[in-house]
Amino acid sequence: MVYNARSMALLLAVFIALVTVLFLTLVEAVSQSALLVAGLISFSASYLLVYVVLEFLVFREINKIHKMLNKVRKKELTQVADQESSGLNPLRNISEEITAFAYLKQKEIDELRKLEEFRKEFVANVSHELKTPIFAAQGFIHTLLDGAMHDKHVREKFLKKAGRSLDGLDMLVQDLLTLSQLETGDIKFKFESFDLGTVCAEVLEQLEGKARKKEIRLKLSEPKHKLMVYADPQRISQVVTNLVGNSVNYTPEGGEVTVSFDEGKKNITTLVTDTGEGIPPEHLSRIFERFYRVDKSRSREKGGTGLGLAIVKHILEGHGTRADVESTVGKGSTFSFKLPRHKD
Repeated sequence: MVYNARSMALLLAVFIALVTVLFLTLVEAVSQSALLVAGLISFSASYLLVYVVLEFLVFREINKIHKMLNKVRKKELTQVADQESSGLNPLRNISEEITAFAYLKQKEIDELRKLEEFRKEFVANVSHELKTPIFAAQGFIHTLLDGAMHDKHVREKFLKKAGRSLDGLDMLVQDLLTLSQLETGDIKFKFESFDLGTVCAEVLEQLEGKARKKEIRLKLSEPKHKLMVYADPQRISQVVTNLVGNSVNYTPEGGEVTVSFDEGKKNITTLVTDTGEGIPPEHLSRIFERFYRVDKSRSREKGGTGLGLAIVKHILEGHGTRADVESTVGKGSTFSFKLPRHKD
Protein backbone atom coordinates (compact mmCIF):
# COMPACT_ATOMS: atom_id res chain seq x y z
CA MET A 1 0.00 0.00 0.00
CA VAL A 2 1.27 3.54 -0.91
CA TYR A 3 0.02 6.16 1.49
CA ASN A 4 -1.83 9.04 -0.31
CA ALA A 5 -1.44 12.52 1.13
CA ARG A 6 -4.39 13.81 -0.96
CA SER A 7 -6.96 11.46 0.59
CA MET A 8 -5.68 12.16 4.09
CA ALA A 9 -5.64 15.91 3.49
CA LEU A 10 -9.16 15.76 2.02
CA LEU A 11 -10.57 14.00 5.07
CA LEU A 12 -8.88 16.38 7.50
CA ALA A 13 -9.95 19.45 5.49
CA VAL A 14 -13.59 18.30 5.45
CA PHE A 15 -13.43 17.73 9.20
CA ILE A 16 -11.92 21.20 9.85
CA ALA A 17 -14.49 22.87 7.55
CA LEU A 18 -17.38 21.16 9.35
CA VAL A 19 -16.03 22.20 12.72
CA THR A 20 -15.65 25.78 11.48
CA VAL A 21 -19.24 25.91 10.14
CA LEU A 22 -20.66 24.37 13.32
CA PHE A 23 -18.79 26.89 15.41
CA LEU A 24 -20.06 29.84 13.31
CA THR A 25 -23.68 28.62 13.58
CA LEU A 26 -23.46 29.55 17.24
CA VAL A 27 -23.12 33.19 16.20
CA GLU A 28 -26.62 34.63 15.45
CA ALA A 29 -25.46 37.42 13.12
CA VAL A 30 -23.85 35.06 10.60
CA SER A 31 -25.99 34.30 7.55
CA GLN A 32 -26.17 31.03 5.64
CA SER A 33 -24.25 32.45 2.69
CA ALA A 34 -21.53 33.58 5.06
CA LEU A 35 -21.42 30.10 6.58
CA LEU A 36 -21.01 28.59 3.11
CA VAL A 37 -18.20 31.00 2.22
CA ALA A 38 -16.48 30.41 5.54
CA GLY A 39 -16.76 26.64 5.08
CA LEU A 40 -15.28 26.79 1.60
CA ILE A 41 -12.43 29.02 2.71
CA SER A 42 -11.76 26.82 5.72
CA PHE A 43 -11.83 23.68 3.55
CA SER A 44 -9.50 25.12 0.89
CA ALA A 45 -6.99 26.53 3.34
CA SER A 46 -6.99 23.39 5.46
CA TYR A 47 -6.63 21.13 2.44
CA LEU A 48 -3.66 23.05 1.04
CA LEU A 49 -1.92 23.30 4.42
CA VAL A 50 -2.45 19.67 5.41
CA TYR A 51 -1.53 18.40 1.94
CA VAL A 52 1.74 20.31 1.87
CA VAL A 53 2.68 19.20 5.37
CA LEU A 54 1.81 15.52 4.78
CA GLU A 55 3.21 15.23 1.29
CA PHE A 56 6.51 16.95 1.80
CA LEU A 57 7.23 16.41 5.46
CA VAL A 58 5.62 13.09 6.33
CA PHE A 59 4.14 10.82 3.65
CA ARG A 60 6.96 11.13 1.14
CA GLU A 61 9.44 9.80 3.68
CA ILE A 62 6.94 7.24 5.01
CA ASN A 63 6.37 5.89 1.50
CA LYS A 64 10.12 5.53 0.99
CA ILE A 65 10.39 3.56 4.23
CA HIS A 66 7.38 1.42 3.35
CA LYS A 67 8.74 0.60 -0.11
CA MET A 68 12.02 -0.42 1.43
CA LEU A 69 10.22 -2.64 3.95
CA ASN A 70 8.19 -4.22 1.17
CA LYS A 71 11.41 -5.16 -0.62
CA VAL A 72 12.72 -6.65 2.61
CA ARG A 73 9.46 -8.58 3.10
CA LYS A 74 9.71 -10.10 -0.38
CA LYS A 75 13.28 -11.21 0.26
CA GLU A 76 13.34 -12.14 3.92
CA LEU A 77 9.91 -11.99 5.53
CA THR A 78 8.32 -14.83 3.58
CA GLN A 79 7.99 -16.83 6.82
CA VAL A 80 6.06 -14.04 8.54
CA ALA A 81 2.34 -13.95 7.76
CA ASP A 82 1.03 -10.80 6.08
CA GLN A 83 -0.85 -8.56 8.46
CA GLU A 84 -3.90 -6.52 7.58
CA SER A 85 -3.25 -2.88 6.78
CA SER A 86 -4.11 -0.34 9.46
CA GLY A 87 -5.77 1.94 6.89
CA LEU A 88 -4.99 5.56 7.64
CA ASN A 89 -2.35 4.83 10.27
CA PRO A 90 0.84 4.44 8.21
CA LEU A 91 3.14 4.66 11.22
CA ARG A 92 1.40 1.69 12.79
CA ASN A 93 1.82 -0.33 9.58
CA ILE A 94 5.51 0.50 9.45
CA SER A 95 5.83 -0.41 13.13
CA GLU A 96 4.24 -3.80 12.38
CA GLU A 97 6.63 -4.35 9.47
CA ILE A 98 9.64 -3.51 11.64
CA THR A 99 8.36 -5.73 14.46
CA ALA A 100 7.92 -8.64 12.05
CA PHE A 101 11.41 -8.09 10.65
CA ALA A 102 12.90 -7.95 14.14
CA TYR A 103 11.04 -11.14 15.08
CA LEU A 104 12.46 -12.99 12.09
CA LYS A 105 15.97 -11.74 12.73
CA GLN A 106 15.74 -12.82 16.36
CA LYS A 107 14.71 -16.29 15.21
CA GLU A 108 17.72 -16.39 12.88
CA ILE A 109 20.01 -15.34 15.74
CA ASP A 110 18.55 -18.06 17.99
CA GLU A 111 19.05 -20.65 15.24
CA LEU A 112 22.64 -19.53 14.70
CA ARG A 113 23.29 -19.84 18.43
CA LYS A 114 21.86 -23.35 18.45
CA LEU A 115 23.96 -24.29 15.41
CA GLU A 116 27.06 -22.90 17.08
CA GLU A 117 26.38 -24.92 20.24
CA PHE A 118 25.70 -27.98 18.10
CA ARG A 119 28.93 -27.43 16.15
CA LYS A 120 30.98 -27.14 19.34
CA GLU A 121 29.39 -30.28 20.76
CA PHE A 122 29.91 -32.15 17.50
CA VAL A 123 33.58 -31.17 17.25
CA ALA A 124 34.12 -32.20 20.87
CA ASN A 125 32.42 -35.56 20.26
CA VAL A 126 34.37 -36.24 17.05
CA SER A 127 37.65 -35.33 18.74
CA HIS A 128 36.90 -37.67 21.63
CA GLU A 129 35.79 -40.51 19.38
CA LEU A 130 38.88 -40.15 17.18
CA LYS A 131 41.30 -39.97 20.09
CA THR A 132 40.12 -43.27 21.60
CA PRO A 133 41.25 -45.61 18.77
CA ILE A 134 44.27 -43.44 17.89
CA PHE A 135 45.64 -43.46 21.44
CA ALA A 136 45.00 -47.19 21.73
CA ALA A 137 46.87 -47.98 18.50
CA GLN A 138 49.69 -45.61 19.47
CA GLY A 139 50.04 -47.31 22.83
CA PHE A 140 50.36 -50.80 21.33
CA ILE A 141 52.79 -49.68 18.59
CA HIS A 142 55.03 -47.69 20.96
CA THR A 143 55.13 -50.64 23.35
CA LEU A 144 56.36 -52.81 20.50
CA LEU A 145 58.93 -50.22 19.47
CA ASP A 146 60.18 -50.00 23.04
CA GLY A 147 61.30 -53.64 22.94
CA ALA A 148 58.23 -55.85 23.08
CA MET A 149 58.57 -56.57 19.36
CA HIS A 150 61.21 -59.23 20.05
CA ASP A 151 58.67 -61.39 21.87
CA LYS A 152 56.75 -63.16 19.12
CA HIS A 153 53.68 -63.84 21.27
CA VAL A 154 53.47 -60.25 22.54
CA ARG A 155 54.16 -58.84 19.08
CA GLU A 156 51.31 -60.74 17.48
CA LYS A 157 48.92 -59.90 20.32
CA PHE A 158 49.67 -56.17 20.26
CA LEU A 159 49.59 -55.91 16.48
CA LYS A 160 46.12 -57.48 16.44
CA LYS A 161 44.92 -55.00 19.07
CA ALA A 162 46.42 -52.09 17.14
CA GLY A 163 44.78 -53.42 13.97
CA ARG A 164 41.37 -53.57 15.69
CA SER A 165 41.79 -49.98 16.91
CA LEU A 166 42.65 -48.80 13.41
CA ASP A 167 39.69 -50.75 11.99
CA GLY A 168 37.46 -48.93 14.46
CA LEU A 169 38.99 -45.62 13.39
CA ASP A 170 38.35 -46.43 9.73
CA MET A 171 34.74 -47.36 10.53
CA LEU A 172 34.25 -44.05 12.36
CA VAL A 173 35.69 -42.03 9.48
CA GLN A 174 33.53 -43.90 6.95
CA ASP A 175 30.39 -43.30 9.03
CA LEU A 176 31.24 -39.60 9.41
CA LEU A 177 31.73 -39.33 5.65
CA THR A 178 28.45 -41.14 4.94
CA LEU A 179 26.53 -38.97 7.39
CA SER A 180 28.03 -35.78 5.97
CA GLN A 181 27.13 -36.82 2.41
CA LEU A 182 23.57 -37.66 3.47
CA GLU A 183 23.12 -34.29 5.15
CA THR A 184 24.52 -32.31 2.22
CA GLY A 185 22.60 -34.34 -0.37
CA ASP A 186 25.75 -35.62 -2.08
CA ILE A 187 24.40 -39.17 -1.85
CA LYS A 188 21.68 -39.63 -4.43
CA PHE A 189 19.14 -42.36 -3.80
CA LYS A 190 18.50 -44.86 -6.59
CA PHE A 191 14.93 -46.02 -6.23
CA GLU A 192 13.86 -49.31 -7.72
CA SER A 193 11.65 -52.29 -7.01
CA PHE A 194 13.21 -55.09 -4.94
CA ASP A 195 12.35 -57.89 -2.53
CA LEU A 196 12.73 -56.59 1.03
CA GLY A 197 12.79 -60.11 2.47
CA THR A 198 15.81 -61.06 0.38
CA VAL A 199 17.73 -57.94 1.47
CA CYS A 200 17.03 -58.64 5.15
CA ALA A 201 18.09 -62.28 4.78
CA GLU A 202 21.40 -61.18 3.25
CA VAL A 203 22.00 -58.74 6.11
CA LEU A 204 21.39 -61.42 8.75
CA GLU A 205 23.76 -63.75 6.94
CA GLN A 206 26.49 -61.09 7.00
CA LEU A 207 26.02 -60.47 10.73
CA GLU A 208 25.78 -64.14 11.68
CA GLY A 209 29.46 -64.33 12.69
CA LYS A 210 29.22 -61.27 14.93
CA ALA A 211 26.09 -62.63 16.63
CA ARG A 212 27.59 -66.10 17.04
CA LYS A 213 30.50 -64.68 19.07
CA LYS A 214 27.97 -63.46 21.64
CA GLU A 215 25.81 -66.57 21.31
CA ILE A 216 22.96 -64.43 20.03
CA ARG A 217 20.41 -66.01 17.73
CA LEU A 218 19.44 -64.10 14.61
CA LYS A 219 15.95 -64.94 13.41
CA LEU A 220 14.09 -63.94 10.26
CA SER A 221 10.32 -64.34 10.08
CA GLU A 222 10.33 -65.26 6.42
CA PRO A 223 7.24 -64.15 4.50
CA LYS A 224 5.24 -66.57 2.41
CA HIS A 225 5.72 -64.45 -0.69
CA LYS A 226 7.99 -61.71 -1.97
CA LEU A 227 7.76 -58.32 -0.27
CA MET A 228 8.25 -55.98 -3.19
CA VAL A 229 8.96 -52.39 -2.15
CA TYR A 230 10.09 -49.27 -3.98
CA ALA A 231 13.24 -47.78 -2.44
CA ASP A 232 17.04 -47.70 -2.70
CA PRO A 233 18.07 -51.31 -1.95
CA GLN A 234 21.67 -50.45 -1.03
CA ARG A 235 20.64 -47.80 1.50
CA ILE A 236 17.83 -49.89 2.95
CA SER A 237 20.34 -52.71 3.39
CA GLN A 238 22.48 -50.23 5.32
CA VAL A 239 19.48 -49.31 7.49
CA VAL A 240 18.76 -52.95 8.36
CA THR A 241 22.47 -53.62 8.96
CA ASN A 242 22.72 -50.71 11.40
CA LEU A 243 19.54 -51.64 13.24
CA VAL A 244 20.39 -55.33 13.57
CA GLY A 245 24.02 -54.54 14.43
CA ASN A 246 22.88 -52.10 17.10
CA SER A 247 20.54 -54.74 18.56
CA VAL A 248 23.35 -57.31 18.64
CA ASN A 249 25.62 -54.84 20.44
CA TYR A 250 23.09 -54.18 23.19
CA THR A 251 21.70 -57.68 23.61
CA PRO A 252 23.39 -59.86 26.26
CA GLU A 253 24.78 -63.29 25.50
CA GLY A 254 22.17 -65.91 24.82
CA GLY A 255 19.65 -63.33 23.58
CA GLU A 256 17.74 -63.13 20.33
CA VAL A 257 17.31 -60.57 17.54
CA THR A 258 14.35 -61.02 15.20
CA VAL A 259 13.51 -59.33 11.91
CA SER A 260 9.82 -59.51 10.99
CA PHE A 261 7.37 -57.77 8.67
CA ASP A 262 3.93 -56.26 8.91
CA GLU A 263 2.13 -55.96 5.59
CA GLY A 264 -0.35 -53.17 4.96
CA LYS A 265 -2.27 -52.17 1.86
CA LYS A 266 0.13 -49.38 0.92
CA ASN A 267 3.21 -50.00 3.06
CA ILE A 268 5.36 -52.80 4.44
CA THR A 269 6.77 -52.31 7.93
CA THR A 270 10.08 -53.90 8.88
CA LEU A 271 10.54 -54.61 12.60
CA VAL A 272 13.85 -55.39 14.33
CA THR A 273 13.17 -56.79 17.81
CA ASP A 274 15.76 -57.73 20.41
CA THR A 275 15.79 -59.11 23.94
CA GLY A 276 18.38 -56.60 25.08
CA GLU A 277 18.71 -54.10 27.88
CA GLY A 278 15.98 -51.76 26.68
CA ILE A 279 16.11 -47.98 26.55
CA PRO A 280 14.83 -45.72 29.34
CA PRO A 281 11.89 -43.52 28.20
CA GLU A 282 13.80 -40.26 28.76
CA HIS A 283 16.39 -41.30 26.14
CA LEU A 284 14.06 -42.47 23.37
CA SER A 285 13.70 -39.05 21.75
CA ARG A 286 17.48 -38.60 21.43
CA ILE A 287 18.89 -41.97 20.39
CA PHE A 288 18.94 -40.95 16.69
CA GLU A 289 21.27 -38.03 17.41
CA ARG A 290 24.92 -38.26 16.40
CA PHE A 291 27.15 -39.76 19.09
CA TYR A 292 24.29 -39.91 21.60
CA ARG A 293 24.82 -42.80 23.98
CA VAL A 294 22.40 -43.92 26.67
CA ASP A 295 25.20 -45.20 28.89
CA LYS A 296 28.40 -43.33 28.02
CA SER A 297 30.50 -45.34 30.45
CA ARG A 298 29.64 -48.73 28.91
CA SER A 299 28.54 -48.16 25.31
CA ARG A 300 32.02 -47.93 23.76
CA GLU A 301 32.81 -51.37 25.11
CA LYS A 302 29.93 -52.70 23.05
CA GLY A 303 31.37 -51.40 19.80
CA GLY A 304 29.87 -49.11 17.19
CA THR A 305 30.70 -45.54 16.27
CA GLY A 306 27.68 -43.82 17.78
CA LEU A 307 26.56 -42.78 14.29
CA GLY A 308 24.60 -45.84 13.15
CA LEU A 309 21.15 -44.64 14.22
CA ALA A 310 21.82 -41.12 12.93
CA ILE A 311 22.61 -42.63 9.51
CA VAL A 312 19.41 -44.67 9.72
CA LYS A 313 17.43 -41.50 10.42
CA HIS A 314 18.84 -39.60 7.43
CA ILE A 315 18.45 -42.50 4.99
CA LEU A 316 14.82 -43.01 5.97
CA GLU A 317 14.12 -39.28 5.79
CA GLY A 318 15.46 -39.42 2.23
CA HIS A 319 12.78 -42.06 1.58
CA GLY A 320 10.04 -39.91 3.08
CA THR A 321 9.67 -42.09 6.16
CA ARG A 322 11.18 -42.45 9.61
CA ALA A 323 12.32 -44.96 12.22
CA ASP A 324 10.13 -45.64 15.25
CA VAL A 325 11.19 -47.32 18.46
CA GLU A 326 9.39 -48.97 21.34
CA SER A 327 11.37 -50.18 24.32
CA THR A 328 10.97 -51.64 27.79
CA VAL A 329 13.90 -51.54 30.18
CA GLY A 330 15.09 -55.05 30.94
CA LYS A 331 13.00 -56.67 28.20
CA GLY A 332 14.24 -55.26 24.91
CA SER A 333 13.47 -52.89 22.06
CA THR A 334 11.74 -52.88 18.69
CA PHE A 335 12.86 -50.58 15.90
CA SER A 336 10.62 -50.28 12.85
CA PHE A 337 10.26 -48.38 9.58
CA LYS A 338 7.79 -48.33 6.69
CA LEU A 339 8.43 -48.52 2.96
CA PRO A 340 5.86 -48.17 0.17
CA ARG A 341 4.81 -51.26 -1.72
CA HIS A 342 5.92 -51.49 -5.31
CA LYS A 343 3.26 -50.20 -7.69
CA ASP A 344 3.03 -52.30 -10.81
